[in-house]
Amino acid sequence: MNQQKQTWDEVDLYFSNKLHATDHIMNSILKANEEAGLPAIDVSPNQGKFLHLLAKLCGAKSILEIGTLGGYSSVWLARALPEGGRLITLEYEEKHAKVAEANIKKAGLADKISIIVGAALDTLPKLNEQGLTSFDLIFIDADKVNNPEYLRWALKLSRPGTVIITDNVIRDGKVLDPDSEDPNVKGIRTFVDQLSEDPRIDSTVMQTVGMKGYDGFVIGRVKQ
Repeated sequence: MNQQKQTWDEVDLYFSNKLHATDHIMNSILKANEEAGLPAIDVSPNQGKFLHLLAKLCGAKSILEIGTLGGYSSVWLARALPEGGRLITLEYEEKHAKVAEANIKKAGLADKISIIVGAALDTLPKLNEQGLTSFDLIFIDADKVNNPEYLRWALKLSRPGTVIITDNVIRDGKVLDPDSEDPNVKGIRTFVDQLSEDPRIDSTVMQTVGMKGYDGFVIGRVKQ
């Protein structure tokens, strides 16, 4: 580990220890995900708390998450919901969804979170058909190749004032390379081009460093 990365990790832990109460449920979710062999790509605790506070700040009552993994971010977000609030989370891998289901039950949030299994580009149209639209907050954290399509659907399923957050858009600075052959980088660059050209959404980026390395979020708000 280089010195810079070690400093990032230590700063993350410092703020997490100072600003978060000991949370055995969230710690157990990360442990369960590791034991199940899920990739270690959950948001960090500080990032999870950031998502939680954003949901609180915008008064979210309905949340859509694209990309569940083991449900770590799902629980952070759902904890911000008021009584009667709902979170729908979409997960491609059935194995991941089963781990997430157990984690969500352990967190006592099974009544607030619904997991839909399948490719998001197949399940998003079904949400639309069922009238599950006008989400207050949408969190995109799935395969980056399809970010452009996820954004199109997010805008269809939003309302004026909806907050749309997209994770992992910096990729250690690789987003700067216009000649990259990495399909993830290509997907993000196309996604950013869409954001820059679409008059319906106002957005910016927040670069992050920490135990997850160098990356960042795009944060957007659908215009009135």
